[in-house]
Amino acid sequence: MNIDLYDCTSLQNPATRYPGDPGEGHWAREVYLRVRRELLANRGLAQYTVRNYLGDLTSFWQFLGQAGCVDLTLVDRSLVRRYLHWLVTDAPATGHRYSSRRGLADGQYSAGFAQRSVVRKLSALRTLFKYLVRERDIDSDPTEHVTNPKTERRLPRLLDPASVQSLLEAPPRSTIAGLRDRAILEVLYAAGLRVSELSGINIEDLDLERGQVRVLGKGSHQRIVFLGSPARAAVRSYLETARNRLSGRRASPALFLNRAGERLTTRSVQSLVRKYSAIAGIARDIHPHMIRHSFATHLLDGGADLRIVQHLLGHATPVTTQIYTHVTSSGAVSAYRSSHPRARLGQGRREIDEDIVRTGLQVTLGKENHRESHQRTYDEDK
Repeated sequence: MNIDLYDCTSLQNPATRYPGDPGEGHWAREVYLRVRRELLANRGLAQYTVRNYLGDLTSFWQFLGQAGCVDLTLVDRSLVRRYLHWLVTDAPATGHRYSSRRGLADGQYSAGFAQRSVVRKLSALRTLFKYLVRERDIDSDPTEHVTNPKTERRLPRLLDPASVQSLLEAPPRSTIAGLRDRAILEVLYAAGLRVSELSGINIEDLDLERGQVRVLGKGSHQRIVFLGSPARAAVRSYLETARNRLSGRRASPALFLNRAGERLTTRSVQSLVRKYSAIAGIARDIHPHMIRHSFATHLLDGGADLRIVQHLLGHATPVTTQIYTHVTSSGAVSAYRSSHPRARLGQGRREIDEDIVRTGLQVTLGKENHRESHQRTYDEDK
């Protein structure tokens, strides 16, 4: 039976080829196609998220081929554990994107994935088997009692306010692209958006008078975010001067357009962020999510309530947002030194004080992460 894989109207590009496809004639392809259609049509997931889920199944098909398994009903907990061990030790991990080793050029290989990648692949496997149980293709879920490997929670990288200011001032005001790019950077920082959320904004979502934008976040959840005066001014200049010249005769609903008059892609936004960070003299590998991290951290530094920041970021729970409180560790050290009567000690003692505060923060995060691990299977803000 032929299945229409692209009957989901939310797909921007029906011809998109998804990763994770085991290939024509493979014994698991029929299951793969069903799972893909389920994710696209019924889960309310973003296209990028679906690609990640499906792509993380590639290693599983490879492992089953090496293990000589050609039937998912034969997969048990023992085989899943063998798969996880194989991911860490022997699985081919390509280039800089997946490898746990740094410094590899694209196309080079190393053995084993990083722990965070293994956790993500296990989450994709859980999705697959939960679907098969629900469809009664198998009797039980072999991943049900398999625990996630322990991973270190990496603190987000961010920009200080001065670097953000330099980045926002980098696009020229004298060109069409510069006006558009200035508006993009201002909106990214003013609202703390994911790059996919920014790319998905339509003209009708914008209310400049109130300084509000309606965005579609993860899980197809809508929320209202806010624009300050600089962002509103930048967007207004873009609309009045640049957008019509980009759109030409096209009638795209998108707010931000490329030179062809079409919706600006997430990859284009990533490229322009890197371009202007270099122009601004920021000697780091800058990506749009760092602007989002900076937005959240600067709000908390300014005294914003954690729950408010959670809402603005579109996080389902405050646990994800709490990672941004890492910045308050340095603020806590400063406050401790200036306030505690016995804190003004030598440099060696100050280093100890910093360790105490950071350790307390890590313990707090660890407790929250332990509680949250029973509720979540996929990191909601990667």
